[in-house]
Amino acid sequence: MKKAVFPGSFDPITLGHYDIIKRSIPLFDEIIVAIGINAEKKYMFSLEERKRFLEESFADEPSVSVVTYEGLTIDFCKKVKAKFILRGLRNPADFEFEKAIAHTNRRLSKIETVFLLTAANTSYISSSIVRDVIRNGGEYEMLVPDAVRVK
Repeated sequence: MKKAVFPGSFDPITLGHYDIIKRSIPLFDEIIVAIGINAEKKYMFSLEERKRFLEESFADEPSVSVVTYEGLTIDFCKKVKAKFILRGLRNPADFEFEKAIAHTNRRLSKIETVFLLTAANTSYISSSIVRDVIRNGGEYEMLVPDAVRVK
């Protein structure tokens, strides 16, 4: 069974994240979207909201589950017996950053990182851009799945 973990903070999930997960469904038997808990980080959305956004976005995808975790991603992967970490790449800077993490993860474990390039029409979207648009009262809806709605 090919099981992948797609880790992130998803504050909030964007159409870029959504695209990566949807396109990875045929590649893996199971995809665990893992929301990392970092007590040092200030989030716009609560952990419960972020989890709900993801669960609602993939409610019709039985191979996709959403969980939270603390600690190293590779330790979480070992715990759930995932052999792959899934990551999306938007640009060359993402690649350089993610490459270093992937090499470290492979050195510390036998877990492989699989990279998917974001679709051209979502490659400019980041959670930080979405948060900035929301904070400033802009129209953010075209950047996120329908489940993400700010009241």
